[in-house]
Amino acid sequence: MTNEIIIKNANENNLKAVNITLPKNKLIVMTGVSGSGKTSLAFDTICAEGQRRYMESLSSYARMFVGQMKKPDVESIEGLSPTISIAQKTVHSNPRSTVGTITEIYDYYRLLFAKIGKQYCPNCGKELKSVDIDQIIDFIYSYKENTKIGILAPVIIDRKTDGKQIFQDALSKGYRRIVVNNEIYNLDNPPKLDKKFKYNISIVIDRLKISHDERLRLSNSTENALNMANGLVEVAFFDDDNHFTSSRIFSQKNSCPSCGTSPLELSHRLFSFNSPTGACPTCNGIGYLNEFDIDKIIPDKRLSFLDGAILTHNPSADYYYKPFEALSKELNFSLSTPFSNIPP
Repeated sequence: MTNEIIIKNANENNLKAVNITLPKNKLIVMTGVSGSGKTSLAFDTICAEGQRRYMESLSSYARMFVGQMKKPDVESIEGLSPTISIAQKTVHSNPRSTVGTITEIYDYYRLLFAKIGKQYCPNCGKELKSVDIDQIIDFIYSYKENTKIGILAPVIIDRKTDGKQIFQDALSKGYRRIVVNNEIYNLDNPPKLDKKFKYNISIVIDRLKISHDERLRLSNSTENALNMANGLVEVAFFDDDNHFTSSRIFSQKNSCPSCGTSPLELSHRLFSFNSPTGACPTCNGIGYLNEFDIDKIIPDKRLSFLDGAILTHNPSADYYYKPFEALSKELNFSLSTPFSNIPP
């Protein structure tokens, strides 16, 4: 494929037999006086022809719903790919609004990555693969007999909820216990959850001691948990006093064959910087951080607080002096000490 877009004899609107070659993978700015043909070349010729060719590549059935697009007045355009256009009025200064979100291409990328993406273990780098019920049972039997375990269905993982509907559904299905943030509760007296906060909620499907006579029971309980939690099952361990000690979540879809890591299933939310699930935990998906620049706050480190080390404050004002006076007593330094000599 050529690295250039070659336009020959463009006559759209006020263009008069324009021939031009544009490089690909470059930012091109078109300037000129009003009426010189900037919009006619960029939108009415290049963009219109790129969109028309894309529509023609669709099936005849799909074209029935989008209609026929008019061919621009141009002899030929070579090296043209499918195009998109963004009007200036649709661009916002909000950092969460990007070219991808405005054109909705971002939504298709998220869906594409979630459907065909491959997950790799963050610990050993191996590709994550699904586990079946037999592999989960074999993991359980790797522990010694009479170990107290529970088969749990993790229905909520790090999500905001008040839990009421979940508790009612579990109780109606005959289950009596739940685990909320590693604490066991009886469904006859469930905890009151604040829907402003995130929780991990698992329904206790079965509790038993590891025994080779219980393999069928384990298999049935594991299958019930997988069905209830959409392909997830949690194997929990209890001490002699029936207190929750640890657990491990298995995914019927993705799990590391070596170290057993089972991350969340790929979903479009994981690839969204506007979703708490996919956003960077440091910047929360904004892309930048607001931090204090100590060199701008205190440009001259030789000054003390009393000498006005902090550029934006008046050292004689009470609101400035008293907080630092209390701080100096607590940390045992003098307000007349140069800032550079104060311990970190």
